[in-house]
Amino acid sequence: MKRTTFYTYMTMATFLLSAAACKKDYQDPSGPSQDQAYSSPQAITDAAVGLQANYVKDRTGLIYTTITSGSLLSGETFVTNPGNADEGQLGTGGNTVLNNNVVVTGMWSYTNKILFDAEKVLRATNTVITDKGYASGVIAYTSIFKALALGVQANYWEQVPDTIGSPDATTRVGFIPGKQGYARAVRTIDNALNAIAANPISPSIAPFLPKGINVVNTLYALKARYALYAGDYAAALDAANKVDLTSAGISTFNFNPQVANPIFTLVSSTSNIYQVVDSTMGLPVALAPTPTDARIPFYMTRQATGLKFVMSGFFKSNIQSIPVFLPGEVTLIKAECYARNNDLVSGLTELNKVVTKKPSDDPFGIGANLPPVAAATIPDLLAQIYKHRHIEMFMSGQEIEDQRRFGRPTTERKRNFFPYPFVERNDNPNTPADPTF
Repeated sequence: MKRTTFYTYMTMATFLLSAAACKKDYQDPSGPSQDQAYSSPQAITDAAVGLQANYVKDRTGLIYTTITSGSLLSGETFVTNPGNADEGQLGTGGNTVLNNNVVVTGMWSYTNKILFDAEKVLRATNTVITDKGYASGVIAYTSIFKALALGVQANYWEQVPDTIGSPDATTRVGFIPGKQGYARAVRTIDNALNAIAANPISPSIAPFLPKGINVVNTLYALKARYALYAGDYAAALDAANKVDLTSAGISTFNFNPQVANPIFTLVSSTSNIYQVVDSTMGLPVALAPTPTDARIPFYMTRQATGLKFVMSGFFKSNIQSIPVFLPGEVTLIKAECYARNNDLVSGLTELNKVVTKKPSDDPFGIGANLPPVAAATIPDLLAQIYKHRHIEMFMSGQEIEDQRRFGRPTTERKRNFFPYPFVERNDNPNTPADPTF
C-alpha cells in the first residue's frame, strides 16, 4: 500500500463552499465514484487521512476558523487590518456577524464535510476491511476527526445537525441542542474505544497515517473534553485519568512547507489580519494573569517597537506543530469535574498541579511556575479553574464554550453562538432561527 500524504486530499476545496449544506453529497465530479472511492483498504485509508487535511489546511480548515473565531470573540486578539472584513465582523461581534461570513461559512462547511466523509469511511471499513486490527485503526483515527467536527459545531452553534443527511438531498436533516452534539462526539469515541478493545490496532496501519497523532491517547483526551462539555462529569473524569500526560502521550498536527501552519502563515508572520491584545490575555482585571506567570512569555512576545505584543506559542514558524490537546487541559478537566461534584480538596489539588507546573515539566514547555493558589469555596475554585483554563489553553478555540459553561458575563465575549450560514438556511427548511446574541 502506498503511503499517503494528507495534503493531497484538498482537491474538493474549490467547490465545497457552493455545496455546503449538511444534506449535500460532497463527491468530486472529476474524481472516482463513491463506490470506487471506498472499495479497498487503501482507498478507505486514503479517505480517512484526508480528514486531517480538511481540519488543518489553509484559511478554510478548522484550525484557522476555530482559533480565529475563539480568540476574536473572546477578546484575546484584535483585528489589525480593517480590510479583513470577515475577521472584522468577528472582532466586532453581535449582529455584525453575517450569515455569509467566510470564516463562519467555512467552519460550517468543513465540519459537515468531515462528518460526511467520516461516516462514509466508518461504514466502508466495517464491510470492506477484513483485517480487524487494521480496521480498528481506521475506525479510531477516523473517529478522532468525526468527534472534533461534532465538537466544533456544538461549540459555535446553538443547535447542530442530528445526522449527516442523505446524498440524494431527499432528506433535510433536523437539529438537536449543541450539548447533545457533544454527547454524539462521546458516543463516537466510545465506539472507537470498543473497536480497539475487541481488536487492538495493528501496527501495520502506522506507516499510512500522518505522524504526530497518538490515536488512543487522543481518543481519551477528547472524550474527557466533550464529556465535560456535555455535563457527564463521571465519564469525563474517568477518561481524563486514562490520558498519558507525559511526552510519550502527546498528539500534534504536524506541518511542512507544502502544508504550513495556517496561523503562522496567514496571521502571525505578517500581523496583517489580527494579533494578540496584551498580557491580560483577554481576561477581565479580576482574573488577569499574574505578571510573573511564565505562560505569558510562552504565548506572546513583547516588542520594543510596533505592536506591543505579538503571538508566539505554537505559531512561530510555518512548520511548527499545533497540539491536538494539552496535558494541562486534561488536568484542568479533572479539577473541574471534582469542583462540579463539590469536592473542593481534590479540585484544588488538580488545579495547583497546573498553577505550580514549571515549563520544563510540560511536554510543550507550558508552565505557570507560580505558588499554589487557595480557594475557600466551590465558586472560588471554579473561577480559578476558568482563569487557568483561559491562560493554559490560550488561543485554543475553546474560549466561548468555557465562557458559557462558567456563566461569565456576556460583556466578556462578542457572541454566544454563530448565525447559521445561508448555504444551510437556503437549502434546509429545518434550519433553526439565528440566536439573538
